[in-house]
Amino acid sequence: LDHKRIGVLYFSLGFWGGFIGLGLSFLIRLNFWDPFYNLIPPGVYNCLITPPGIAKIFFFWIPVLIGGFGNYFFPFFLGLDDLVLPRLNSLSVWLMVPSMFYMELSLLYGAGVGWTFYPPLSIQGYNGVGVDCLMFSLHLAGVSSLLGSVNFIATILMNLSSRVSVVIW
Repeated sequence: LDHKRIGVLYFSLGFWGGFIGLGLSFLIRLNFWDPFYNLIPPGVYNCLITPPGIAKIFFFWIPVLIGGFGNYFFPFFLGLDDLVLPRLNSLSVWLMVPSMFYMELSLLYGAGVGWTFYPPLSIQGYNGVGVDCLMFSLHLAGVSSLLGSVNFIATILMNLSSRVSVVIW
């Protein structure tokens, strides 16, 4: 796959992650519509506050801004046909798919730790695999981001010349 297709895949995955995050945020807001009627039970609500923030940050903003715009426009800025490591680039985009899957799986198993993993929610013991799925999801997203960053840096270092703009750095 060339960098434009991978950029479009990042945009598609990013907008899908943003749609998931906004949909879950809408469920939280819908719960606050009537103070006397709880659409979502309190135990489920604590598990529902975790995925919207993670989906919007790690599966919308980062893939769209870094993966989408970076892959689509970065080679154009350097005057190249493609990035130096196209297979690594392809692997980085395809790692986002299972990462998003495990994030949604953590919602089903109930990982109610909040999107920041701060105490008091993060120090409570959870018997299920929800927190494990969420942590694995974030690790996969981090590896995906790391592979994309390595590809960008390798592309810059392999093509150092007078035509590289200062704006790229």
